[in-house]
Amino acid sequence: MYLTAAASVFAALFVQLAGADIRKASLLVIGVLMGVSLYHAAFGFTAAYRRAIVEKDISGVAAQCIMLALAMVLFAPALAEGELFGRGVGGAIAPVSVSMALGALLFGIGMQLAGGCGSGTLLTAGSGNLRMFVALAFFCIGGFWGSLDLAWWQQLPGIGSVALGRVWGWSPAVLAQLALLAVIYFALRKMGRRHVRPLMGEVPLNGQTLLRGPWPLLLSAGLLALLNWATLAIAGHPWSVTWAFALWAAKGATLVGWDPASSGFWADGFPARALARTILQDTTSVMNIGIMLGAMTAATLAGRLAEASWRIPWKSLLSAVLGGLMLGYGARLAYGCNIGAFFSGVASTSLHGWVWIFCAVVGNVIGVRMRPWFGLTIR
Repeated sequence: MYLTAAASVFAALFVQLAGADIRKASLLVIGVLMGVSLYHAAFGFTAAYRRAIVEKDISGVAAQCIMLALAMVLFAPALAEGELFGRGVGGAIAPVSVSMALGALLFGIGMQLAGGCGSGTLLTAGSGNLRMFVALAFFCIGGFWGSLDLAWWQQLPGIGSVALGRVWGWSPAVLAQLALLAVIYFALRKMGRRHVRPLMGEVPLNGQTLLRGPWPLLLSAGLLALLNWATLAIAGHPWSVTWAFALWAAKGATLVGWDPASSGFWADGFPARALARTILQDTTSVMNIGIMLGAMTAATLAGRLAEASWRIPWKSLLSAVLGGLMLGYGARLAYGCNIGAFFSGVASTSLHGWVWIFCAVVGNVIGVRMRPWFGLTIR
């Protein structure tokens, strides 16, 4: 039933999008493939950081390092030329500032309280977890709230946008970032971190495992890097997630009487244009819908689609609400999440991507320590 529903929704959306803009239809497919890739390898950021902090298991972190390295190499030629297949492209470059760092710190705490990140919230909600639907709803509200306060936060000190590829040249910048990833990895190993989960997987790859999982971490790492590059080629910008959440909440606010003209953020420019159009005209929204459909499909095929339960402990529900608000508000201040700011930012050689992950890791450490307050395990 669920598989039929997911396939029907996908088919209806694809036909509608293809009739207006084949690129949007292609991005829907990419989103579905991202959802499948994330689900079948259990490729997440929140749990990976928690395992690294609590269990000293850096399997997930190592896979992320490989994913980043592949994305850097794929992105660099296109960003150096400013085009890909004759279409103009630009990286995920954002300012480095006090507010951006605070936003990343807040996002990191929210990751552990909500139990998900930008992509992880979509992934888990798509696979049927009701608690994560609550977190996603408040993620949207937090993003909208952050957009209303953003002008004040942007008055805090900062150094502006820094793209290392433009400052140093693309080859030196990529080599420097690859070297930094290697230093981070070997430093973690030196600190006693280890691989608990094999990167190549324990189950041989065949038709059955490709359809139902589990997939090796390295397979998903490679696919996500390739799919992010495909997003760059088709959309003209790298993969992002959280912009759509703020947009969805803003659209909801207009339905209850909120006036966009009252906000400097939503009154003009790109936000105003996005607010005036349908969500199917928004690239990020289309891809987010695709991720949820992909996760639902993968969970159904694997026989692990969660059955919705209305019995959620109140402390766990409270952490989903607070965590979701922190995720949304933090993402708006930090110009994105673990996908738009970190993954796509570092792949674009943006300095803000590195500052983001440093602050977000500190936030994750704090968030892990806070989890028992809400009856959540730290493992």
